[in-house]
Amino acid sequence: MRVGLGQINPTVGDLAGNRGRVEEVARKAEAAGAALVVLPEMALTGYPPMDLLERDGFVRDQLRELERLAGASKGIAIALGAVLPVEPRGSKRLANCAVLLRGGERVAAQAKTWLPTYDVFDENRYFVPAEERRPAPAGGGLPVLGLTVCEDAWTEPMGYEVDPTGELARQGAALCVNVSASPFHVGKAVERRTMVSALAARHGIPILFCNQVGGNDELVFDGASFAVDARGRLLASLPHFETALEVFDLETGGPQEPDPERAAQLEGALVLGIRDYFRKQDLPPGAVIGLSGGVDSALTAHLAVEALGRDAVTGVAMPGPFSTPHSVEDALALGSRLGIPVRVVDIRPIYDAYLAAFRSLFGARDDYGLTQQNVQSRIRGALLMAVSNAENRLVLATGNKSELSVGYCTLYGDTVGGLAVLGDVYKGDVYALARHANRERERIPQRTLEKPPSAELAPGQLDSDDLPPYDVLDAVLRQAIEGERGAATLEPPQGATRETALGILRRLDRNEYKRRQSPLVLRVSTKAFGSGRRLPIVHRYHGGEGR
Repeated sequence: MRVGLGQINPTVGDLAGNRGRVEEVARKAEAAGAALVVLPEMALTGYPPMDLLERDGFVRDQLRELERLAGASKGIAIALGAVLPVEPRGSKRLANCAVLLRGGERVAAQAKTWLPTYDVFDENRYFVPAEERRPAPAGGGLPVLGLTVCEDAWTEPMGYEVDPTGELARQGAALCVNVSASPFHVGKAVERRTMVSALAARHGIPILFCNQVGGNDELVFDGASFAVDARGRLLASLPHFETALEVFDLETGGPQEPDPERAAQLEGALVLGIRDYFRKQDLPPGAVIGLSGGVDSALTAHLAVEALGRDAVTGVAMPGPFSTPHSVEDALALGSRLGIPVRVVDIRPIYDAYLAAFRSLFGARDDYGLTQQNVQSRIRGALLMAVSNAENRLVLATGNKSELSVGYCTLYGDTVGGLAVLGDVYKGDVYALARHANRERERIPQRTLEKPPSAELAPGQLDSDDLPPYDVLDAVLRQAIEGERGAATLEPPQGATRETALGILRRLDRNEYKRRQSPLVLRVSTKAFGSGRRLPIVHRYHGGEGR
């Protein structure tokens, strides 16, 4: 039996367009001899639709597109995710379902059992869970199918009491289908395959797993769909970060795509996230980036060029009173290597005007301290927003996760922009990504990678004047953010004292207000700043510091 996996890139709310994407995949799969093609979770609405589900007409219009889609199933069975109305339970009257279309009609539907309500997921807000699970006799020579949706396959790692795949296998399902919208983080594809392979082997049933591709707001979906046989052996796998259709025989399998290494995964996710943020909003394909000569802005420019093309990206170098000559030189060298224009605007006259205003406001001083430093960043932010307004370009913020975590950034300065490209990338990974960018030729100047990081807002300033070494900082932050450790369990990394580690934790908590006012952060880790990490700005819990 030949089957197809069709990982598509739906746009949330583009109901007719998404239906067209499914129809195209179904036509190609049928032409390649497939009897069944599997597509992702909520393929028509896109995932996650959030409160669009509550907007009048949204689900009704999706059902109309589902009815139209049924016509494409006359020669091939189509399994995909859709939102279906169900008997109300309390205020909720919708289910997140796997649907089977065959012979021009809907022949089966199975509601999702496990509705994730953690991290970026909030499905219990909208849906009712399945009360029972039944196999779907598909007919037409197809085996009896077990239909499952995304989280239903995560029974063992999540410790769920009910195992939908096991129940369906025990009731006679001969082939399990999992329609999924599983967001990316580094290593997620291996995690999924390992889990699903064990699930298939445990219940002796082949599983077809089809995942969504694309960026939707902060989330990036990597695709990486696959099939395993009843012993858990990999039959076929699809590429990361691109739409794809693979048709193969269930007995002999098909092509298997290798997993990219860590830096390549990060680059692929960030490029896709940038590209779809522009494309799916129909934004003019223009980005502007403040280029400091440092590694963060250089990497952001590289990623933007990969996502949008060099003709769509422009850089602005804005030297000030404490900028070193190599800052502008390195910004111009980067522009030359990437093939993008770099404009140079000297901010010193504007800065001097601010100092005159400060003297009027605060009295004559030699040094206005942090006020004097931050105004330079805010001048630069204002100039970037001027370019944005005048030329219809989106400002890409360049700050990394290490800096954003501890507030080493200026509100209304280097935090301006429409998208924080590196806001979920620690400084150590920034350097790894920059080296990866230079794997074939030097795109980011070597001096940019070698010089010590500096905001250049005061004479001789270095990041190390205010921050611990980045390897120490990142190690503590990984424990506190991804590991969700507090003061009682935080372990100082090698070369750091407990007081250093606790100081980082206090800065992390103290700067939540800045992150709330920062641009949308592309999520590439297990715990990013955004909808998946919700902490109060005002709180006094710092338990365990004295232990």
